[in-house]
Amino acid sequence: EVQLVQSGGGSAPAGGSLMLTCTASGLSFADFKLSWFRQISGNGCELVSGLTDKDTTVSGDSVKGRFTISQDNAKNTVYLQMNSLKSEDTSVYYCAAKPKNTGGWPPKTTCKNSVSYYHWGQGTQVTVSS
Repeated sequence: EVQLVQSGGGSAPAGGSLMLTCTASGLSFADFKLSWFRQISGNGCELVSGLTDKDTTVSGDSVKGRFTISQDNAKNTVYLQMNSLKSEDTSVYYCAAKPKNTGGWPPKTTCKNSVSYYHWGQGTQVTVSS
């Protein structure tokens, strides 16, 4: 069974930094790629940062230059380092995984969508105070 367990997050002032962690079990990074989404409205999520089939990265325009996704294969863990935080970064952040070779990460999707080959973490609140 695939499980994604998130940790980190919390509160930070504008201009501050936070790190999110997503530890995966039941999958191999050789076969799966991971990403971070955040809730935008209702049950909608936007892509924050993701790893590609070739282990390069893609990021949403609103976080480019501020957020960095990275992975530690030995720990089966993906990180999201968030710097220069803004109040508009306040949201619930989700870690997601899907098999490689199933297409790129969508810029927007339903949070915790029911697509069979997607797996989601439990979500972590990030609050940035101005």
